[in-house]
Amino acid sequence: VLAVPVLFKQALENTETEEGKSVSLRCELTKADATVVWKKGEATLQASAKYEMKQKGTVAELVIHNTEPEDA
Repeated sequence: VLAVPVLFKQALENTETEEGKSVSLRCELTKADATVVWKKGEATLQASAKYEMKQKGTVAELVIHNTEPEDA
């Protein structure tokens, strides 16, 4: 049985926010509940007070709280 690859149905879009605010980044996948890993460069982001990861069905979301210029 061939596994169907998970693809992006809707890719991430550039989003702007003000420093100190929260921003939400979302993408939609072709398969529900697929494993999503959020990265910044080579570093894998972990859930924390700053990074909140959510996933419901095919939509994965990363919320970055208290944004700083380094979050670009």
